[in-house]
Amino acid sequence: MISFWRQRVKQWLPNFDHRVWILAAGRLLSQVGIGFTLFYAPIFFTTQVGLSATQVGLGIGLGSLAGMGGRFLGGSLADSPNWGRRPTLLASALVSAGADGVLLLANDFSIFLVGNLLMGFGVGLYWPAAESVAADITTSEQRNEAYALVRLADNLGLGVGVVAGGALISLTGAYRALFAIDGVTFLLFFAIIYFAIAETRPAGNGARSLLQGWGRALRDTNLMVYAAVNVLFTGYLAQIQSTLPLYLNRFAGGEQAVSEGTLSLLFTGHVVLAAIAQLPVARWLNRYSQVQGLMVSALLWGLSFALVWQAGLGEYPVVWGGLALGIMALAMVAYTPIGSALVAALAPEALRGVYLSVNSMCWAVGYLIGPPVGGWALDQGAATAHSFWLGLAATVVPALGVLAWLDRRLQRRGL
Repeated sequence: MISFWRQRVKQWLPNFDHRVWILAAGRLLSQVGIGFTLFYAPIFFTTQVGLSATQVGLGIGLGSLAGMGGRFLGGSLADSPNWGRRPTLLASALVSAGADGVLLLANDFSIFLVGNLLMGFGVGLYWPAAESVAADITTSEQRNEAYALVRLADNLGLGVGVVAGGALISLTGAYRALFAIDGVTFLLFFAIIYFAIAETRPAGNGARSLLQGWGRALRDTNLMVYAAVNVLFTGYLAQIQSTLPLYLNRFAGGEQAVSEGTLSLLFTGHVVLAAIAQLPVARWLNRYSQVQGLMVSALLWGLSFALVWQAGLGEYPVVWGGLALGIMALAMVAYTPIGSALVAALAPEALRGVYLSVNSMCWAVGYLIGPPVGGWALDQGAATAHSFWLGLAATVVPALGVLAWLDRRLQRRGL
């Protein structure tokens, strides 16, 4: 019986190069550490260090800008014949661990700002190189599932870190220990990359300068068209974390507004469903082209926004809100791995790092734009707050048109 189930599990799991599993394990570990500090650092620096909410927000925002600089440099270094993916990942881990050391000691705004700038820069270095490694060690047929696997590792690690961090704070109140633990996980990630993964950059000349690769990427019409849609999709994702909880709590169902405890259960269900569905959805979408998979995601986003609108106006807001979050989970897992796989397919081998850096930049822009727009809509009152979700649903229509055009264009190229 045991051998039967072992065989079934082996058949279900993708047959990847062992380095994909090592990379996923490393990403899970590093995300556990990030989860430790994600929600608790702002609380610590406002309630115990004495910084204002404005100072904390400014520090985090400037850290995000440093992250965009890190993405730019990280993509170029990952493609450089004199540098490569592995040194970029190692540098990212060391910079991020150093950032945790600074935050561990921070007792005023200036030190807090330095820590956030270093952390943003380190995380920015990480993404293009990590996504490039996943593309280097898989075939084009495997990439949807490979990116799904590493995204699953990211999400599981983040979830474990958030729960463990909350438990540690509840038991000890030792906020500064969170930064020490986060720093240790980055050093462990450094060790995994150093000892287990050799350089994966394909042989080739690459770009001769930092700007050369970016010039070619920015002139690639297919990439730029996808980037515009990608910013929209990441703006959708940002609404889940920023606007949706406030909307359900303040406006949904009138007097039946969803309580904080119920919201916690709904969002936990959203995360669990996303984790369960990640690999099966990626495998199911393999029957379609990557752009067609993104069109499926767009349709799911549109349906979910309509369900949020229904939660706001109708009875049973918990039911409609729960359905919306379930559909959003499926939309998210249909989008995130395929988006990276599509960019890897568009990229010349020698410029994968730069192309995937553009993909990562879209996330930074989407998260920069999405929350303020959603917050503005909620501040205008109930009518605008309700209409906001219908407006988001309407944006799916032009996105589908653009994706259909891109799909026909890529099919003519054999992609």
